[in-house]
Amino acid sequence: MQTGLHRNTISKVYRQLETDGVVEAMAGSGIYVRDQQKPREIKTPPRLRNKSITDIDQEVRKCIDGLLNADCTLQQTRELLTREIDWRLRCGARVLVSTPREDIGASLLIAEELQPNLDVPVEVVPMEELESVLESSNNGTVVTSRYFIQPLESLAKLHGVRAVAVDLNDFRHELNMLKELRAGSCVGLVSISPGILRAAEVILHSMRGNEILLMTATPDVGSRLLALLRASSHVLCDKPSLPLVEQSLRQNRSQLMRMPQLHCAESYLSNDTIDQLRKEIGLQKS
Repeated sequence: MQTGLHRNTISKVYRQLETDGVVEAMAGSGIYVRDQQKPREIKTPPRLRNKSITDIDQEVRKCIDGLLNADCTLQQTRELLTREIDWRLRCGARVLVSTPREDIGASLLIAEELQPNLDVPVEVVPMEELESVLESSNNGTVVTSRYFIQPLESLAKLHGVRAVAVDLNDFRHELNMLKELRAGSCVGLVSISPGILRAAEVILHSMRGNEILLMTATPDVGSRLLALLRASSHVLCDKPSLPLVEQSLRQNRSQLMRMPQLHCAESYLSNDTIDQLRKEIGLQKS
């Protein structure tokens, strides 16, 4: 039969039909429509090779039995599972990192660490614009910090997507450094997130009271950053701020009485939150 289609296109269609269980290939014989009453052989995904396929089968059966025990028919069970899987695939199409516009730096910090660790597009969207973005294309997972999860969960539910809160680093190393500073020290904190700076001020005051002087700055305000570098004996910053802090130190070295000790926080997110997010949106562990 002449179809007018390229042989590669036809081969691709056959492979997809075989994957979907519509046809099956028999070595040395050809490709045939599969008997839909015949149980389909399930190939174990590579990442599950170390697990018992029996255990996986049991989990699948347990899930189906639970739905049947809830008075669902097999057809309804199939539709429910298919709908849930389709929804999760749609949610895994992209990641929208969202925080209020006034603290969009927090979104940038989250996105910077997610981008190289996820195999899907990562976009930064201010909370004020998120609804219009979801109205134009309601797929993806909305990611934010726990400070903003409540309003975003409501918005995500309205548009049929999911909202996930990521856990932030506990900054234990940095807090221990601050605990050990002698009284009277001046500490400078630099971050692209005003929210992080406000939270750090509260935490540091609760730890040290008035024993140490604290100055904060965002790296884009050059005059404030320079004043901080002049006064501080220790400067802590996040990764996006580091190049600007180092540049300012080089350019203004002659104006500094002493070079402050500079420390850059290794990460903004906690160690396991990225793996948890990958699991949430259905990606394999990196």
